[in-house]
Amino acid sequence: MQLALESNAFFWAIEYLATFCCGLLGGLWAVRKRYDFIAILMTVWLTGLGGGIIRDVLLGIFPPVGVSNKGLVITTLLASCAVAVVYPEVDGLKWTMATLDALALGLYAVNGTQKALMYHTSGMTAVFMGLITAIGGGLIRDVLLNRVPSVIGDSHWYTVPALIGSVLTVFSTRAYARGVLSFTGELVCDLLIVALVVCLRMLSVKFDWKVPGAIKRKQYRF
Repeated sequence: MQLALESNAFFWAIEYLATFCCGLLGGLWAVRKRYDFIAILMTVWLTGLGGGIIRDVLLGIFPPVGVSNKGLVITTLLASCAVAVVYPEVDGLKWTMATLDALALGLYAVNGTQKALMYHTSGMTAVFMGLITAIGGGLIRDVLLNRVPSVIGDSHWYTVPALIGSVLTVFSTRAYARGVLSFTGELVCDLLIVALVVCLRMLSVKFDWKVPGAIKRKQYRF
């Protein structure tokens, strides 16, 4: 099955940009901790491509995209060099970088889900693969840098938009496979799903939307 995102130059360009910016965000944390360039390089690489590596290993795809796709690997190398030089300026572009991070979240969720479906997984498995692709890199970065992972410490909507995007992608991809949607129609759906993920993420930060925790109640003794 031909993947819409992987067969469209526009989406590939956005994915390279998302990988670059996602890597920059990871590299910033390494710079803040005053790590050397090798540590910055490893952090950028794992942040940008870690989710895809986990997905491919779980799907039995070897070698995984994080070491086999030259373009994406070179993109993380360029991001490492950039963040080592221009980190003060990048650190000041908080909303711009947050928007690009949300864009990466949406693209990885859609692309990861589609790739799992291409390997004939169930819809539920594909949703998990999309979610892992979207949040895996940030999770590895935070564990590597001894931080509370963002998916746990940030109560704003982060996992929720990725989960919604993955579920919607299952429906759109299967509709295309069954001939309900044309190839162009699937591209449009992919674009709308990515836009929805970005909007949900950014609106949650802007308006302080948070995922509720445990219900507060009194303890009763019997």
